[in-house]
Amino acid sequence: MLNSTAPDGKAYLTLIVLSIIWGTSYILIKKSLLFFTPYQVAALRLGISALAFVPLIVHHLRKVRRKDIPLLILVGLTGTGLPSFLYPAAQTHVSSSVAGILSSLTPLFTFILAWLAFGLKVRALQAVGIAVGLGGAILLVLTSGGLDGGEGSNMWYAGLIALATMCYAVSSNVVKAHFQDTPALTITVVSFFLVGLPALIWSLADGQIIDTIINQPDGWWGLGYVTFLALFSTVLASIVFFKLVQRTSAVFSSTVSYLVPVVALLWGLADQETIGVGQILAFVLILSGVYLSKGK
Repeated sequence: MLNSTAPDGKAYLTLIVLSIIWGTSYILIKKSLLFFTPYQVAALRLGISALAFVPLIVHHLRKVRRKDIPLLILVGLTGTGLPSFLYPAAQTHVSSSVAGILSSLTPLFTFILAWLAFGLKVRALQAVGIAVGLGGAILLVLTSGGLDGGEGSNMWYAGLIALATMCYAVSSNVVKAHFQDTPALTITVVSFFLVGLPALIWSLADGQIIDTIINQPDGWWGLGYVTFLALFSTVLASIVFFKLVQRTSAVFSSTVSYLVPVVALLWGLADQETIGVGQILAFVLILSGVYLSKGK
């Protein structure tokens, strides 16, 4: 077990940098979609991430028991694989800022799953927090027209983001239930690689991706967006988050949930996305719900 220490100035700076890296992922997905289909963005993101972890995979595979591989595949699919497909698909109709706000539902769904499937006790204040947070999510969907302005389709695609946050919740709870004593970096490297390797093969085999990069005007910019998304918002962010948990505590590190949507909002505004009063209110409700759900 790692001993946590009180966060110092370096820890707070790390938290801010991590929030910027993660919060930037939604605008990077949006820009990547100008060049690639949602499925190509996901395959490239996962494939490039797998390549980045190649120098570490042999060392960390030795720390994993063979019987744990299926569970690590589940962790990889729910923590990385499926969300990597769901977010780009959703962001064909939902703005990057709304996607970032909805992603802050992850702690709520993690808590709900721990209550329903793992017997976590829920206090009254925490139940109120869940209701407030989910109410904020509903308000956000109702007040957001997405990129195409269609409420029906927007609600459907916003649901894909909610599904992605549920996937994160499954991943977190599986790790907590089955990998309590496994180093977090080992879980990250192995699970990423197990789902990223097939995606890498798919990316290389997809002639349309290569054609887009080589022949489409500014195609290399598209590859640059996805590469930045993979190396910084995926690989680097995962390692930095692990180091932050190691230096401080999981509770302090979870503060990133409050900051990431703020960064996503700022990027959305910079990209001339419209942010209404209703969306801001929904944002406040979601974060208030997350805060209350952590009540002791």
